[in-house]
Amino acid sequence: MALIETHSLPVPAEAGRASALASEIKGFWKRFFATAFNPYRPELHYMRGPGPAWRAKHGMDAPIRLKPRDL
Repeated sequence: MALIETHSLPVPAEAGRASALASEIKGFWKRFFATAFNPYRPELHYMRGPGPAWRAKHGMDAPIRLKPRDL
């Protein structure tokens, strides 16, 4: 069997904190840009009530039936 030995150099405590801080800052900006420039906006596609196609089919004077949970 082969034996694999690894050696790592000790990292100064300040360098570890600096890289952790840099990683946090990078993560923040990545999440910020992903959220700020997300093209999907569900509130723009949400419709309340019957739309123009329903009105064209049923006429403007057709009664709108509400479900009990909508009242």
